[in-house]
Amino acid sequence: MANDVLGNALTDYFHGKRRDKLLLHTSYTDIEEMPVDVFFRKPENFPELEDIALALCDGHVLDVGAGAGSHALYLQSRGMAVTALERSPQACALMQERGVRNIIQADFFQHHGSKYDTLLFMMNGIGIAGSIDGLKKLLRHSQSLLSEGGQLLFDSSDIAYLYADGSVKRPSGYYGEIRYQYGYQGIWGEPFNWLFIDQQTLIQLANTEGWVVQILYEDETDQYLARMVPRSL
Repeated sequence: MANDVLGNALTDYFHGKRRDKLLLHTSYTDIEEMPVDVFFRKPENFPELEDIALALCDGHVLDVGAGAGSHALYLQSRGMAVTALERSPQACALMQERGVRNIIQADFFQHHGSKYDTLLFMMNGIGIAGSIDGLKKLLRHSQSLLSEGGQLLFDSSDIAYLYADGSVKRPSGYYGEIRYQYGYQGIWGEPFNWLFIDQQTLIQLANTEGWVVQILYEDETDQYLARMVPRSL
């Protein structure tokens, strides 16, 4: 994977090399700093939303976009069967070093052949869809990976507040479709699309695609936790 910027930043942080900041260039503002320590949270520092999601994990769990492996390690410690799926080769090597037992280095959309009881997308991991059309594709692919009675757990948020005062130009398409780019040690990774989806749009889209949605938790910042199951299961 060319310019594994995030993976390099995670690895350096874990090994105590914290001289450089992980930067995030977004389509809605200037460059921001991305706190690397958030990827290494211990269970006692998981927010309530994540506590609920992890408690609901059942059967064989696929931790999609596992990052540094904190959620996979927690589920593993509870004796659960969990597979960590991550694109970044450096992050995969780091997870192995941290003790994650089952790791697959792959893009979610290219992962086939196995069946899971829970697909877990934490830290707005559903954002890998990149767009509304991408979310439809993600849900269809998820159906092919779920065992009978399986579930999808993820968090997202309504980012309409970004455009509320008019200082940020509202995009012409769906306002939750964002463009990101990581930078570290003077090297910028490839730009990528990321999706934040509001509850109403999610429910409408899920209904069309044959899913049932439960909103399990929401906070004062319009972040929420959703559980989805295919209607056909």
